[in-house]
Amino acid sequence: MPERKMEVMAAQKNTEAVVATPREGKFNKNAARRVRVAGKIPAVVYGAGQESVAVSVDPKVITRILHSDSGHNTIFDLNVEGSAAVKAMIVDWQNEPIKGKLLHIDLKRIAMDKVMRVSVPIQLVGIPVGVKSQGGILEHVLREVEIECLPADIPSHLDVDVSNMELHSLIHVSDLPHSGSIKFLDDEDATVAHVTIVKEEVAPVEEVAAAPTEPEVAKKGKTDAAAAPAAAAPAADAKDAKKK
Repeated sequence: MPERKMEVMAAQKNTEAVVATPREGKFNKNAARRVRVAGKIPAVVYGAGQESVAVSVDPKVITRILHSDSGHNTIFDLNVEGSAAVKAMIVDWQNEPIKGKLLHIDLKRIAMDKVMRVSVPIQLVGIPVGVKSQGGILEHVLREVEIECLPADIPSHLDVDVSNMELHSLIHVSDLPHSGSIKFLDDEDATVAHVTIVKEEVAPVEEVAAAPTEPEVAKKGKTDAAAAPAAAAPAADAKDAKKK
């Protein structure tokens, strides 16, 4: 098995705090629409054994977090007006299907001393030898892996160096870096990536069924039957000529 260099990138914590304003009144579609018209998006804050709170937040701040290196795994300070600041993460969000604008998000309070489950992306680095010189292709099978760890130990992503992979080489979950701070929850034998051969597609050969051949007797019968009217016509003309 080729030697592989693998790196775990520490999750970058977003230094920009998210300020949330509590929402009051009815929480229906009309109320959510009014929040968006005002330039904010509706959100819900829950977790850490506390009650859920309906709030509104700045979509620009949330977008910057989602597009950061650590993405939705980013841990940030959440300041809900009238409450003490807490650590939080984005656990769910909804986008407008056409323009892609944020419509709603769910924020979860995080206890930094409690283990949690998250999905972390796997990034393949380099071009395998099996692709460069052996005519293979690299297939990235498992793009995310589920892990369990403390919030401070969540990696933004896992980098896997695939440069030394030869044809038919595989990387499994068991080949990913296993440290005491991270527990992998996926099957250790699950394939992360492999180098395989490009298979040529062979066009299927369609068999053309030959038209059934009629027996010679049948052919002769059809010919005689067809010729009978034509043969009778001259005889009739001869009789008419004699009468005249």
